[in-house]
Amino acid sequence: MDNLKITVYQGYLFWENIDKNLQNISLRLSNIREKTNLIVLPEMFNTGFTMNAPELAEPMDGKTMQWMKKTAEKFDAVVTGSLIIKEDEKYYNRLIWMRPDGTYENYDKRHLFALGKEHNTYTAGKEKLIVELNGWRICPVICYDLRFPVFLRNTPENEYDLLIIVANWPEKRALHWRTLIPARAVENQSYVIGVNRVGHDGNEVYHSGDSTCIDPNGNVVYYKRDEEDVYTFSIIGDEVKKARRALPFLKDADRFEID
Repeated sequence: MDNLKITVYQGYLFWENIDKNLQNISLRLSNIREKTNLIVLPEMFNTGFTMNAPELAEPMDGKTMQWMKKTAEKFDAVVTGSLIIKEDEKYYNRLIWMRPDGTYENYDKRHLFALGKEHNTYTAGKEKLIVELNGWRICPVICYDLRFPVFLRNTPENEYDLLIIVANWPEKRALHWRTLIPARAVENQSYVIGVNRVGHDGNEVYHSGDSTCIDPNGNVVYYKRDEEDVYTFSIIGDEVKKARRALPFLKDADRFEID
């Protein structure tokens, strides 16, 4: 694996305002001054975490998908984050993995946040997504998925080197976020990157960000709280290999099956 340059956007999201969010993110990303391989945006980066899917959902060829395609091409980097998609008369909280050449993969959030009644609006996904970038195998998921270690378990069948969580995770449960992300890194011997939003949403729920990158040994590579931030850092392929050589416990892991 080559070392991977990653840019995270921890941003304020304008409530249910797609055009304003896309304009603001474009402005913030214009401050990137070095080559990056991957740009990571929060969950529902163009609207905030809303249940107003009938008014805000877009088709797979909608304006946000077109914006992602242009942005990926502009930076010659993959762009990822989730948005509301309508497909076959159903709504999905769908993560897009947009490549610079306009091809993409997608992942529908498997674990819908029942406390926020997400399950009443959106249809859950079933399949985990593993993508490749510069020799890295990467598993991107969405917010509440972080709480389900069996789903995120690193297995020989779906082995990954980097786990990415895009989120709208509220400050009142920030301790859980700061605890679970290092746990996922250590137990799966992978880098874990969590990218969250900041500020109050339309329901007056405050988000403190706490976006972070943790290496396979639990060390902090990046952390930011409360402020908007566009930051580029590198993750090191050799760190994953060293961790797995030094303590090769993944081969002894229990085998789980998910319905």
